Amino acid sequence: MRVAVIGTGLMGASVALAARRRGDETVGWDVDPAALTTAVERDAVEAAPSLEEAVRGADLVVVAAPIAQLPAQVAAVLAVPGDATVTDVGSTKASVVAAAAGSPRFVGGHPISGSESRGAENASAGLFENATWFLTPGTHTDADRHRLVHGFVSDLGATPVAIDPGAHDRLVAMTSHVPHVLANIVANQTGEARIEGHEPLVHAGGSLRDMTRIAGANPRIWVDIFLDNSDAIRSALAEHRRRIEQIETALEQGDAGYLARWIGEASANRRRMLEREYPDPGGLQRLRVHISDRPGVLAAITQALGAERINIEDFELHHMSPERGGTLQVLVGGEGEAQRAAALLERQGYSVVVSPVVDE
Repeated sequence: MRVAVIGTGLMGASVALAARRRGDETVGWDVDPAALTTAVERDAVEAAPSLEEAVRGADLVVVAAPIAQLPAQVAAVLAVPGDATVTDVGSTKASVVAAAAGSPRFVGGHPISGSESRGAENASAGLFENATWFLTPGTHTDADRHRLVHGFVSDLGATPVAIDPGAHDRLVAMTSHVPHVLANIVANQTGEARIEGHEPLVHAGGSLRDMTRIAGANPRIWVDIFLDNSDAIRSALAEHRRRIEQIETALEQGDAGYLARWIGEASANRRRMLEREYPDPGGLQRLRVHISDRPGVLAAITQALGAERINIEDFELHHMSPERGGTLQVLVGGEGEAQRAAALLERQGYSVVVSPVVDE
């Protein structure tokens, strides 16, 4: 199959690499010649001289333009004479579906497989492995074209999930866009605060680092996402405001029972989320290992655990400073395995604290 990719940044180039791995012929075009050159150098696409030349003769066109350009690019692709099926990888769907104007050739799409990197130089054919890939076929979408995109997405390693465009935008507002808003709010509030001469950011703990990991993401991308999905984001923020007011009331009234139930509900919901990633999230144990800032520490720890056949489910490093080192968080399945890992590391001189990831 001949696949044309319009927009050859991280997502577009990754689609192209994955399609080539599948055995497809890929051609690409980008408004930015430098981005297209990088994608060609990565052997993701053959360069086309224009959008029209890229689309002409394609069986499938994947539009991977930035959100602000996406509706216009989809409309431009559909205007090129031909019979190609057209899809996109945009993170909002209502505006791009509207731009398709009921074309039976268009199937909206959104892979949930973002990366903090950008550009074709960071593209990967494995980006979509085990990812959810939303598809938003409309009432006018041709069933055979929906099946074509469904099969293509599946072959790239993702799980296609059909959803209404408006429902999609409300869902990602809650699961992706609002978390970015809240991370920015917390980062800015903390950064602007001074408490009796102390700067909170200097004394930040793991909770603040975890909460603000996604703060300050690329404004060239996120400003457009916020504006394009503003209605759904504002609605979700209004619900957040209502829930914050409930917590304020409970704190004012000293309602320990409400707060305990609230925390318990959050724990259960987080466990439901983790069940997608881990077979037994209730058995996951977190090892917090204090490490020094010197070369080879991470390798030494992972090699030591691997030599004892202790499986690391996941890990994350929180660096504090060259003087203070940092904390390595290691997830291990099962309390017995976690205690065995802790004993091994403590014998090697590390300070280790073990706790469950999800409290029962």
